[in-house]
Amino acid sequence: MDARDFEAALRNLLADARGARQNASCTACEQCERCTECTFCRNSKALARCHYCTECVECTDCAHCWKCSSCLGCLHCVATDRSIGSAYLVRCTDCTGCSYCFGCVGLARRDFHILNEPYDRATYFEIAARLTRELGIRAP
Repeated sequence: MDARDFEAALRNLLADARGARQNASCTACEQCERCTECTFCRNSKALARCHYCTECVECTDCAHCWKCSSCLGCLHCVATDRSIGSAYLVRCTDCTGCSYCFGCVGLARRDFHILNEPYDRATYFEIAARLTRELGIRAP
């Protein structure tokens, strides 16, 4: 095998993987593609070990998330991208170890923030409820 043979074989493997639609070892998932070891997920793609996630893409070890992408170990997140080990995030991006954040970007180990600004617990929930209603955010 030379470099040209290697490159051709690798291209073929990648093309086959991209074209695959089957799930592996999933339980009760509906309309999902390329998911592995997931349970009760719906309309999602390329999830691994996720549970009860809906309309998510390329997430791993997440549960009860909706419309999230590329998250790792997140719980109850909505429309969140590229976040890790976080819970109850709404429309956040690149957050790590956060909980109860709304519209935050790039935070680490923060709780009760809206647009990267801290709030006390009661104020956070009051503003978050209003924003959720006004923005029409409705998790399934």
